Amino acid sequence: MAKKFGERKEAWFRIIVAIVSGIILGIWKILIIVLAILNWLITVFSGKRNRELADFSESWNTESYKYARYLTFVSNKRPFPFSKMQKMSRFE
Repeated sequence: MAKKFGERKEAWFRIIVAIVSGIILGIWKILIIVLAILNWLITVFSGKRNRELADFSESWNTESYKYARYLTFVSNKRPFPFSKMQKMSRFE
């Protein structure tokens, strides 16, 4: 997707991406904090991490990383919702 734009247009488009993705990631971050506390409680009382909560959190980690890389011009790979969601690693 990003390869269709020239570097100048892509630089201007980063403003839109920064606002839209920033709002989404900010709201999502609040949910991740709540889920991290919940997963901690589950782990303390059951002795096992919850795989689904960890996988969901990893999606946020990946998208936040892509967001930072995009805004700092390290990469032209756009974060969610401008590209498909990904996970960098698997639950271990």
